[in-house]
Amino acid sequence: MKFIKNIILVALLVFPGACNKYLDVVPDNIATIESAFTLRSTAERYLFTCYSYMPRHANLSGNPAALGGDELWKWQDLHPAQYIAKGLQSKVEPEANFWNGEKGGQALYRGIRDCNIFIENIGKVREMTEGERRQWLAEAKFLKAYYHFWLFRMYGPIPLIRENLPVSAGVDEVQVYRASVDECVDYITQLLDEAAPDLPLTIQNQVDEMGRVTQLIALSVKAQVLITAASPLFNGNTDYTNFKDNKGTQLFNPVYDPLKWKKAMDACKVAIDLCHAEGLKLYDHSQESVSTTLSAETNLKMSIRNSVTKAWNTEIVWGNTLSKYDERESQPRFDFVTPTTQMSSELAATLKMVELYYTDKGVPITESSDWQYSRRLNFRTAQNIPEEKNYIKPDYTTIELHFNREPRFYASIAFDGGVWYGQGIVTETNNWYVQAKAGQPSGRVSNQKYSITGYWPKKLQNPLSVYSASAFARYQSGYPWPVIRLADLYLMYAEASNEVNGPGADAFQYIDLVRARAGLQGVQQSWAQYSINPDKPSTKEGLRKIIQQERGIELAFEGHRFWDLRRWKTAITELNSPVMGMDVEQSEPLGYYRPRVIFNQTFKNRDYFWPIKELDVIVNKNLVQNPGW
Repeated sequence: MKFIKNIILVALLVFPGACNKYLDVVPDNIATIESAFTLRSTAERYLFTCYSYMPRHANLSGNPAALGGDELWKWQDLHPAQYIAKGLQSKVEPEANFWNGEKGGQALYRGIRDCNIFIENIGKVREMTEGERRQWLAEAKFLKAYYHFWLFRMYGPIPLIRENLPVSAGVDEVQVYRASVDECVDYITQLLDEAAPDLPLTIQNQVDEMGRVTQLIALSVKAQVLITAASPLFNGNTDYTNFKDNKGTQLFNPVYDPLKWKKAMDACKVAIDLCHAEGLKLYDHSQESVSTTLSAETNLKMSIRNSVTKAWNTEIVWGNTLSKYDERESQPRFDFVTPTTQMSSELAATLKMVELYYTDKGVPITESSDWQYSRRLNFRTAQNIPEEKNYIKPDYTTIELHFNREPRFYASIAFDGGVWYGQGIVTETNNWYVQAKAGQPSGRVSNQKYSITGYWPKKLQNPLSVYSASAFARYQSGYPWPVIRLADLYLMYAEASNEVNGPGADAFQYIDLVRARAGLQGVQQSWAQYSINPDKPSTKEGLRKIIQQERGIELAFEGHRFWDLRRWKTAITELNSPVMGMDVEQSEPLGYYRPRVIFNQTFKNRDYFWPIKELDVIVNKNLVQNPGW
């Protein structure tokens, strides 16, 4: 934590191919802090250096939530998160180490240090307006809060770096302690409260400043922080009653506090109301001019896909322009001529996620009164009728699991026999189809570059992106990763409302808005008419499980489930089950549609939190290690 003031700036990250002005960072020839804050231009670049530590949400190596859970899998271990998913985390050299900035992790404590330098020195810049100074200060405070929050979710109680230590700091001052959970949450929300009033509601200069933080983002992150703090992992978790530092300070409060849910609910409502006031709404493709040529089924699919992949659509609260998804990962091939070097096609959705989606009546496939789960692997041939031809290739034989599912299933999952609306087309007259068995275009064509489960996360593919035999022409140049969508806020509010008030109009209103966009009836109607558990939504526990499944479906593959399973303390169950897929080595339906175990996941209680690197604990005796490590 010790640094030398006024000497040299931190090593700077480089963003290849960056074109946004906001990606510029402090140039190497700015040697001192005084020089950096003499001119407005160099101070602004220092601010962008503070942004440069932002976690790479869309990056499979830079975001542990991408491959660290049970949503997505790859045939080979190339990413730190997949080692985490396989239970191979290590305290000697931790995977996705955001504490130190190693093995796929950003150096967030270094980022916090740079934010502190900026906060301490921005007042020295003379050639800027006071309003601009307040905004930049607020941006740095937000970044400082977010970096603390990211570390908090990973490590639990963390050291809070309220200000940088002076060069004269003694050894005792450098040996920092971890703050308690409640202290961490209070400090993070304090920073967000300080930042929010001086941030712009929206970005006006969209050419140069898109991606910089706004008041909407700050308030939404505050809601996310408080939802996390109210959840079972942090609220009344008796597993950590004896987790104390060497002063005897208890780092987890084992007493459940229902007021934490009330704070979270109120914060969600503030964020939602401001989003509405600024014109944000759930994206609806039927409002686009091109929608008039499309069926209702395809319009629904486009509403769901474009809510993620269409840059700056009407429900994007926060898009991370520093991180754009490489769509080649999840693009199936539709021909035999495209080289695998142009199309990796190896990001696979797991069978668990395929089964998570509802029936077309809006209830889980395991508790439907008219969808027979026991027949899910039976063969069935698609007919050339509207309710099937827009989802499955006519006259193609696949399995019952792929029929009569909700629109989000068809928008989010590519499967053998499924329609692929995209490749830049805007009509339904020349649809592409996924054909994934061995020997077919989308199937395994080599000993690498294939979906190991037979499924792909179609939701992550921009429908306007096109590939060819010579290149992958991403006409949209990727898309800013949607860190927070309005649908996420709605479901957070429904969750908090249920915990505070139980099943009620408030909770149902917001979950039903998300379901309506997906073409489904409300929760109460769907369960009353089509579930073998019609009373499930009438209890707090029942509605809690419904909301959790709804989040898993609506936010699938966006990096939320990884953290949700942890904060709910359900990872110990969900991540101790096999990762499964179809037998992609087979060319005939009878062999292909035979689910197989790809990996037997194991998750221990210690895995709820990252280990602090062993060397750090040795160097700083006040840093007690996380339990189990």
